[in-house]
Amino acid sequence: MAKRVHGHVLGKAKPAFEQVYDLVRTIPSGRVMTYGQISVMLEATLSPAAVGWAMSRAPEDVPWQRVVNASGGCSTGRRPDMPPGLQQGLLEQEGVEFENGNLDLQRFRWSPEGD
Repeated sequence: MAKRVHGHVLGKAKPAFEQVYDLVRTIPSGRVMTYGQISVMLEATLSPAAVGWAMSRAPEDVPWQRVVNASGGCSTGRRPDMPPGLQQGLLEQEGVEFENGNLDLQRFRWSPEGD
């Protein structure tokens, strides 16, 4: 079993954040994954909160907007360094629809194994 160490996992070839970024790069336009879903796919080497932390530091080529919370909402609204509504607006440009601030995860959630 790998050991968690501040975003780097001992005993693995790649740091945990790089594994997150590699996975997020595979999410198709118009689809999303949740922080928890990514955590599970990475065998919980990072908590869902740590996945969110990784997204806040994502390189420019990572479509960070495609990762949402477990309710299908955008968690970036409380960040002072980000314009309100940016994540939702980017997802809407990709065809994702929101109702009362949340998207329908049954419709827009993507899973690498099942799509």
